[in-house]
Amino acid sequence: MSEEERPTLRVLEAPAREALPDTVEAFLARLGGPTLVHLAGRDRSRIRAFSTLLHGNEPSGVRALHRWLRSDAQPAVDMLCFVGAVDAARAAPGFAQRMLHGSRDLNRCFQAPYEGHEGELAEALLRRLRDHACEALIDVHNNTGHNPPYAVATRTDPERLALCGWFAERFVDCNLRLGTLIEATEDDFPGIALECGRAGDPLADAAAFELVSRYFETDRIPWKQERPLQILHEPVRIRLAPGTEVAFADAAQPGADFTVVGDIDRHNFERVAPGTPVGWLRDGSPWPVEAHGADDVDVSQQLFVARDGMLQTRRELVPMMMTTAPSVAQLDCLFYAVRPRNVE
Repeated sequence: MSEEERPTLRVLEAPAREALPDTVEAFLARLGGPTLVHLAGRDRSRIRAFSTLLHGNEPSGVRALHRWLRSDAQPAVDMLCFVGAVDAARAAPGFAQRMLHGSRDLNRCFQAPYEGHEGELAEALLRRLRDHACEALIDVHNNTGHNPPYAVATRTDPERLALCGWFAERFVDCNLRLGTLIEATEDDFPGIALECGRAGDPLADAAAFELVSRYFETDRIPWKQERPLQILHEPVRIRLAPGTEVAFADAAQPGADFTVVGDIDRHNFERVAPGTPVGWLRDGSPWPVEAHGADDVDVSQQLFVARDGMLQTRRELVPMMMTTAPSVAQLDCLFYAVRPRNVE
């Protein structure tokens, strides 16, 4: 089948448990591409949305979905379950590529203009979700560094705080506009992106399955915050400056303009003091990072300082989503810096 003949969005209606493959890899092979799985609930009058694998190297959500589909459980309401970057996830050696070479990051395509295959797919999914008037959306992700579970949303309201409180103790109020699924649907229904932990960590897989089981099987979402939450806001996205060659190691690496401390992700969600090392700078290399918030002003030199051949923090900050993967650092970002707002 040629690219032109391939459907933008496949729909799989109520797959029978006994017909599903034993492994998640075989399940993805059966899907063959981005797919919306429609499940019939006990209450057919309501519907919820679930999204996973918007990035091909984030497997916990699709593993949880596959495991749940092979159980004897029935959802409380109808479910629309989107499985996104199937081709990237299947590319050898499996669950290793965020997106295929030459493709766009799907979770940056949920905004006009909806161009190319990924843009058309994003637009088709949004149309389906809006047509069904979903009552909520949970979009499951993994990180490439060590992080506790946390939720990201575009608004701090009782509904989104309640969704977060089901599964996590940290809530990030994100005002950046990146073209994500939760941004695009913020006026349609309450939704959160839930980061389950590091890709490949059994604890992340377990957290995702707990989420799926509860979200799918609970008759009524309790729109009330169930636990105290740490709320963080005003994220600043720290990216490599164009042309910067990066490495991650315990010492400066030959050929790298910027060698990030190898276990930098240990600082995720900590209050990092001024003067904390971020990485080594090669002599003569230009300033290695950019840092932009919602106003798109570069504040990297307010956050960091070059001192004695190292990039260090200039002021206290709270990092999250710190990666230790060079490919993710190049394609997306090194990490985000957030500020605590309050503890409720």
